[in-house]
Amino acid sequence: MRETEAPVLAASYFDGTHGRAQPVELQRVDEDLLLRGDGFERRIPAGELQWPEPGLHGVRVLHLARGGAIQCADGAAWDTWARASGHRPGLAVRMQGSWRWVLASVATLVVLAVALQRWGLPALAGLVVAATPVSVDLVIGETALASLDRLMLRPSELPPARQAALRTAFRRVAAAQPPGTVPHWQLEFRGSRIGPNAFALPGGTIIMTDELATMFRDDEPVLMGVLAHELGHVEHRHGLRLLVQGAVLSGVAAVVFGDFSSWFAAAPAALGHASYSRAAEREADQASARMLNAAGISPLVMLRFFEQMHRRRGDSAGSDGDSAWSGISIASHPADAERIRLFRAAAGSR
Repeated sequence: MRETEAPVLAASYFDGTHGRAQPVELQRVDEDLLLRGDGFERRIPAGELQWPEPGLHGVRVLHLARGGAIQCADGAAWDTWARASGHRPGLAVRMQGSWRWVLASVATLVVLAVALQRWGLPALAGLVVAATPVSVDLVIGETALASLDRLMLRPSELPPARQAALRTAFRRVAAAQPPGTVPHWQLEFRGSRIGPNAFALPGGTIIMTDELATMFRDDEPVLMGVLAHELGHVEHRHGLRLLVQGAVLSGVAAVVFGDFSSWFAAAPAALGHASYSRAAEREADQASARMLNAAGISPLVMLRFFEQMHRRRGDSAGSDGDSAWSGISIASHPADAERIRLFRAAAGSR
């Protein structure tokens, strides 16, 4: 654009040396910017101009690569002058002003987030867990048990002879497995506020509540299936895997949401835990069926577990709802119908 055709705009110029602004007139010459002030004229190459983004309100400030800045208090006048001078905003700015680009960006972000949650984080967690010594699981498990004892659990009132009998029975199940396939484990009993339950902690500690042991006092094979399920969690190091995934999810959420809302930052981590727990439960069910078969116990005994838990809840067996296998994270488990099919299939393969 020739100088005689280019529009002119009044602005303030800060040269980067003095604190006081100098009134100037701005004019585009080709792609450069020409400044005219009181007794001086300066032509600034296009490559040194850091154009401000257009907006609805506010001051516009154009920064100069070699120092200094040009300021215009009338944002609308600046935007009109910039357009008339032939200035074309960058791609990022044009995308921000296009609802099509905004929708496309949001859709892409959602797809990437889902892909990260479903495939990226599990793969990353697997690599981290594989590189982590088992001694770390032991420390985490001990810390977790101390916290649970303080907040949720109480000393067991189950008779010592009953505890010893269950430990002996599960040792027989573990001894029937192929050599080298059974991880370190120890069985502990606790009273609880979470009802009939069993869960595994990182490092191999398996907790069975008094309520669960009492519910199946006359059906020891069911308890062996439950304990084998929990040992499957230990075998696959699900506890440490979920901690790694939760830490990554929480970190990503904090970066995305910042301090805007702690609830929003925590929600993705909670959702991620539920999703990954369903996959972990399937693996643990498969391990339970395999261990029961190896010990000469039919995996069909687990159907009695589901039937009893449904009766306790007062609904019909075989529903598609989530089972009460774990009072800590009920919603994280696959539907009972799916799990029943798994144990039926395992029993048929014997």
